[in-house]
Amino acid sequence: MDKKAKILCADDEDRNLLLLEGMLIPLGYEVILARDGEGALERVRETRPDVILLDVMMPKMGGFEVARQLKHNEDTRIIPIVMVTALRDVEDRVKAFEVGADDFLSKPVDQMELRARVQSLVKVKAYHDHMRDYQKELEADVAKRTEQLRRAFERIKTASLGTVHRLSRAAEFKDEDTGAHILRMSNYSATVARKMGLNEKTVESILYAAPMHDIGKIGTPDRILLKPGKLDSDEWEVMKQHTTNGGQILAGSAAGFIKLAEIVALTHHEKWDGSGYPNGLKDKKIPLVGQIVAIADVFDALTSKRPYKEPFSIEKSFDIIKESRESHFDPDVVDAFFAIEDEILAIKEKYKDEGESLLFQFAGNIS
Repeated sequence: MDKKAKILCADDEDRNLLLLEGMLIPLGYEVILARDGEGALERVRETRPDVILLDVMMPKMGGFEVARQLKHNEDTRIIPIVMVTALRDVEDRVKAFEVGADDFLSKPVDQMELRARVQSLVKVKAYHDHMRDYQKELEADVAKRTEQLRRAFERIKTASLGTVHRLSRAAEFKDEDTGAHILRMSNYSATVARKMGLNEKTVESILYAAPMHDIGKIGTPDRILLKPGKLDSDEWEVMKQHTTNGGQILAGSAAGFIKLAEIVALTHHEKWDGSGYPNGLKDKKIPLVGQIVAIADVFDALTSKRPYKEPFSIEKSFDIIKESRESHFDPDVVDAFFAIEDEILAIKEKYKDEGESLLFQFAGNIS
């Protein structure tokens, strides 16, 4: 059975209310009565009528004020309001429209006119309700699909970054502690970048780009990578090629963090005084991301065991970096690094253990 439409009748005279009730109930409507303006607002809050028949002259609060309040409320503004009044001046009707009234009925009310107006406005209200509900359903569906897309994107991103992590490990596989090294230095890099005021999107891109800094080592012979002693000049020239090799491997990608990784691979061995490689870039000609990753990479290399060295102490490693300010490193990057010394040490402690679980810690940094 169809739900009965609710008609609120507000008038301070009982005979007018009885008259409206007697006309509307036989038409199949549920009639709600109010004897003043405040009562009308209370009934609207309680019942949400489909149409309101509102007398103009009422005690406590007049019909114009009731209409104004209802039309300024987002929850009630779509309820059609019919002003039922004996006032016939044009000014009164203009005022009624200004406060949001939808129609008029003149007293004494004609039954046929009442029936036509109410039926029409009930249909208008039903249409508005339908459109409102449809919009809510549409918004809910859009929100649901957006969340599904977000989750799908995160899964794809996690898989992609997991692949990046594994390929980065493959490039440095002959070194000891490579998995934890990648996690430490990428987090060092992101933390320094954040301290330097880079936006969060860039910080996140650096977190994902930094692990690929040495991906060019995949083309470096083991006899050079694993040599326990100092490299001779020819071997050193081969070793330096891992920067350009990395740039070539990463070149041409449409992904933002891969493009950033290309810059990192090419420039993380450039030095502030111009003595670095492969291009001997100097001070501000070195991309900032290259210097950020450089300090993170050097600090982790200093404090980690390698085939050619035992780990240095934290104190000695810090001293080496301080001494390299304005020679190896951008002084602003060094200052940012030491400004977050506690965070750097916390990252070192967090990622001290090698193991497969570290991969998932890396992927967990996505959110």
